[in-house]
Amino acid sequence: MNATATDPALSPLELQIQRIHQLHLDGQYAPALRAAQALLIEAPDRYEVLYLVARNQRYLGQIDAALQTLARMEQQHPHYSRMYEERGHCYVVLRDAPRAVDALLRAVNINPALPSSWNLLEGLYRMTGDTANAASAAAHVATLKRLAPDVVRATSHFSDGELEPAEQIIRAYLLKAGNDVEAMRLLARIGLARKVLDDAEILLEAVLKIAPNYRAARYDYASVLLERHLYRRAGEEAEKLLAVEPANVDYRALYASASVGLGEHERAIMLYQKLVQELPGMADFHLSLAHSLKTQGRRAESIEAYRAAATARPDFGDAYWSLANLKTYRFSDEEIAHMRAAEAAPATQVVDRYHLCFALGKAFEDRGDHAESWRYYCQGNALKRSESQYRAEIIETNTRRQIDVCTQAFFASRKGVGDQRRDPIFIVGLPRAGSTLIEQILASHSRVEGTHELGEIPRMVLDLQGRELDLDNPRYPGVLADLPPQEFLRLGEKYLSETRIYRGDKPHFIDKMPNNFRHIGLIHLILPNAKIIDARREPMACCFSNLKQLFANGQEFTYSVEDIARYYRTYLELMHHWDDVLPGRVLRVHHESVVDDLESNVRRILDFCGLGFEPACLEFYKTERSVRTASSEQVRQPIFRDGVDRWTNYEPWLGSLKEALGDSSVRYR
Repeated sequence: MNATATDPALSPLELQIQRIHQLHLDGQYAPALRAAQALLIEAPDRYEVLYLVARNQRYLGQIDAALQTLARMEQQHPHYSRMYEERGHCYVVLRDAPRAVDALLRAVNINPALPSSWNLLEGLYRMTGDTANAASAAAHVATLKRLAPDVVRATSHFSDGELEPAEQIIRAYLLKAGNDVEAMRLLARIGLARKVLDDAEILLEAVLKIAPNYRAARYDYASVLLERHLYRRAGEEAEKLLAVEPANVDYRALYASASVGLGEHERAIMLYQKLVQELPGMADFHLSLAHSLKTQGRRAESIEAYRAAATARPDFGDAYWSLANLKTYRFSDEEIAHMRAAEAAPATQVVDRYHLCFALGKAFEDRGDHAESWRYYCQGNALKRSESQYRAEIIETNTRRQIDVCTQAFFASRKGVGDQRRDPIFIVGLPRAGSTLIEQILASHSRVEGTHELGEIPRMVLDLQGRELDLDNPRYPGVLADLPPQEFLRLGEKYLSETRIYRGDKPHFIDKMPNNFRHIGLIHLILPNAKIIDARREPMACCFSNLKQLFANGQEFTYSVEDIARYYRTYLELMHHWDDVLPGRVLRVHHESVVDDLESNVRRILDFCGLGFEPACLEFYKTERSVRTASSEQVRQPIFRDGVDRWTNYEPWLGSLKEALGDSSVRYR
């Protein structure tokens, strides 16, 4: 028996899986099959058990049964490479070369680190006289043989989404082998998948110092920079890759993504248009093109591109949700029927299902069928929440520590620190609280640059947290008390330097990252003269609007009634603290007040920011600029009040939300 079979870290289920695997290795296929089938009753969705059933069925000559097991497995786990490899083996036994080749190709497209699949493909290609593909398969076999076996094993686990074993294997190997660039690159890719971006960046920088011509590592490095919102540097890395291989589709798409991040949408549109012309079947490129067109206010063209994405992949949930997310698009009966069928299909992936659910929620809301709409919104939220690692207590711990650390005395003892420039205007609050409207009003002023939700403050916070992040006992905000006065000046200068790429020549610019309300203490210390506006919306309206919104990234607190209510209450608590310790520092703007009396609120906002009144701010919907948030279409129209109380249509189903919010409906004012 394998020594790790008694590992106390393994669950009882994992121990049983390991025991069955050992039976198979020992050639005891019949006992292994019986044990796997028995375990399948207990864990019907566990892919390792289904795989063991199919594998032992094949070894016992039960090929039809094995193929049936694999078909069941494909419905539940369609991205597991070894399932396709096993199917390829079955078709080899049946002497069905075309189906064997198809299955094995699907396996290696998911997971290139499958020596058995490549060996089988080489033999099948030679048998059918396809010498070119046989040579290609042989080259892959040779490449895998050149790599250390541990790197191959870890890469295989990584390709199948098994990050934990991949990381364990590759870390142990690196301790023995030292600077193996393939292993270092793989560990960085695992870091990227886990969102441990600083580690991934450091590893890839080290790889490129050792092997500066390693294009795959440079591509990964640029991808990490993109994830860290370091768009200028990502674009520079993409340019290096394109200088060597200008026709490479992945490099061109990477450069387009960096251009989007920099707000250079015309360049991005041009790049994506060329890509969809060359590869019309690539749904993701149509989607990216549509997003850039939408950002530029080119609504009709964006709709055409979203529809092209759905045509390229009929169950592409993001294409339909993006249409719904225009807020002004109305689905036809035929589109709704198609979405319902795709959402209910067993083969539809979870990510597509929840996108389709949110799109259907919006479709039925527009038709006044609020019961059916709420059913789909609930289902979409449940699916999305099931994938999330969000923990409300982490945010609540941060709030308590902000209150403990950032006292009036704390700020008084640090008076005069930071960069004294007045350039930034921060708009904070919850998503869907009217911040995009305030941004559009301010960006209509001749002295204010509209940018978007900038990542510099959150990234600064991550740096202050340190590389050894302990979510239950974080260094930030306590670390602020340990920083010398000159460090606040350095951080303020760093912020203004890094945000320079998003600006033109106007004296002020907007940073509309809503979650920055959690870091007002830090903002005050590094930029004491920056303006801060709190966009606030009535709690039931705000929370409901979040519950029916599917965000592209982040905002993981919005996918359950309990989470959004806890987050809203925490937000009120922390904003009340900032009002106490930094009186007058934050201007509160209630969305309902802006809707009811636009001019008075526009004058009040401009006066707070030290800006003279300009009539263009009242006609904000005429301002042509890039808007990247969910409200992009709404802020291109005059204000209408009909959206303020839309949540009341769902009141029969929102009792638990109202209860969870408690006295927030009074406190928010």
